[in-house]
Amino acid sequence: MELRTLRYFVTVAEEAHFGRAAARLHMSQPPLSRAIKKLEAGVGAPLLLRSPAGVSLTPAGSVLLEEARGLLDHADRVRERVAAATGAARLDVGILGDSADPGASRLAEAFRARHPGIGLRVRDTDLTDPTCGLRAGRVDVALTRGPFDETGLSVRELRRDPVGVVLRADDPLADAASLTRADLAERPWFRFPPGTDPLWQDYWSGGTGGGPVVRVVRECLHAVLWSGTVGLMPLAGEHSGESTPRRSAPDRSDPGQSAPGRSAPAPRVRRPFGHDLPPGLTVVPLTGMPPSRVLVAWNEGNTEPLVRSFVALAAAAYRAPALTGPPGEAG
Repeated sequence: MELRTLRYFVTVAEEAHFGRAAARLHMSQPPLSRAIKKLEAGVGAPLLLRSPAGVSLTPAGSVLLEEARGLLDHADRVRERVAAATGAARLDVGILGDSADPGASRLAEAFRARHPGIGLRVRDTDLTDPTCGLRAGRVDVALTRGPFDETGLSVRELRRDPVGVVLRADDPLADAASLTRADLAERPWFRFPPGTDPLWQDYWSGGTGGGPVVRVVRECLHAVLWSGTVGLMPLAGEHSGESTPRRSAPDRSDPGQSAPGRSAPAPRVRRPFGHDLPPGLTVVPLTGMPPSRVLVAWNEGNTEPLVRSFVALAAAAYRAPALTGPPGEAG
């Protein structure tokens, strides 16, 4: 019973579908099916119930799944300990912007607990490279956001966040309950430098430009505050447990709207993820736009145990209510 075949089986069991499992393993479906059939012949029992909708585990398959995960985890720990003994065990992680995301904090804690002897180097990256240095070989795995060109990369979606428009608090649109991109068609948007991924550029900067060139989140906020441009930011979902006043400047309420000694409550909406708005800025939810996908990404074909472990821990750490989760798939 080979470890590679057990890894194939675990992937099929987790995906509940041969096609999706083959795609995740970066192989075609026929050899994957043959490998599982050979495994079933070797153990002398059917492991999967097959149907047009997908697969489910038999009682024998459930037992093997539990045992296989234990064996694979042990094999990965052996490799890690050997690498640590040679001083070579280290994981380089790229993080794009949202290092204050509670999901990232939970992931850091889980990784330290799972791999106490492994060196971890974190590389904060600016907004010009949503792959966080993966293509250049500067990191092994990245916590980032889409969309971007995924050619040569493997990605796993961790969460989806709504998006908001950052405006000056005195902007005529600042009091809107929500906005669409059509409402902002004539506005200047901040831009990213030439050579930035076109998919990334079109999503986050509106695809129209006209505003200053920015590289980091703080520059985006300054562009709005000082130049009156508009831009997008991911919003904290309800599951984050964080809610702040939409406006960071004093409320421009009508005189007499509140009695002396009492203040009217400020409107409350989701806030930008991981970033505090400077005074004078506000964020308005944007509707009619795909949500921002939080992703873990790694180079296609990289099967290093530490990378696999990081991806699995990230999926658990970022697990969120259905409001921000990916849509269900038929098996």
